[in-house]
Amino acid sequence: MLLVEDDASLAELLIWHFKREDFDVAHTIDGEEALLLAKEKVPDIVLLDWMVEGISGIEVCRRLRRAADTQNVPIIMLTARGEEEDRVRGLETGADDYVTKPFSPRELVARVGAVLRRVRPALAGEALSYADLEMDTVGHKVRRGGQIIPLGPTEFRLLKHFLEHPGHVFSRERLLDSVWGHDSDIESRTVDVHIRRLRKAINEGGRQDIIRTVRSAGYALDAGG
Repeated sequence: MLLVEDDASLAELLIWHFKREDFDVAHTIDGEEALLLAKEKVPDIVLLDWMVEGISGIEVCRRLRRAADTQNVPIIMLTARGEEEDRVRGLETGADDYVTKPFSPRELVARVGAVLRRVRPALAGEALSYADLEMDTVGHKVRRGGQIIPLGPTEFRLLKHFLEHPGHVFSRERLLDSVWGHDSDIESRTVDVHIRRLRKAINEGGRQDIIRTVRSAGYALDAGG
């Protein structure tokens, strides 16, 4: 989680509550630094105060939505601005939810859980599915057409990423960052090897290939491709 909040006492309270729920929280009071932190390590969710130091929270939200790495990251705006016009502006800028101060930290924890379940269900420990493919992220099992598909750990993480973002085209570099980690020194062509292994496993028995190769762009989970 990336927390962007310049109220020190509120930030301390939120960090305590979310760490108690096993969140790894990165905190900053500055909008510019928030963008740098999000670029260095893409967060699973952003809690973003409207009024922070440097650039405003609404502009941070806009820039996160424009950047390829963070365009799908859930964002919850935190603000004392409770007017309908402000809430609409925040949501139109790209926020997934809007919480007006003062609020209960327990309510915010619940809101975060709801957003994660809606936007990225795997983060909430739920099943993922696409077409006839199903993934149990807790039991670490994959089925296609009801049949168990054995996958290696890397292929499992790769498929999980695709299932979280069906239809989205990812370059090799983006997949390396998301699946192998930002500091990985693995060559980008290694992605092709694991894509081939994943395809072989999930297409066993002549099933439809639902991983689409987009020339000069990358790969996508796309049953229509």
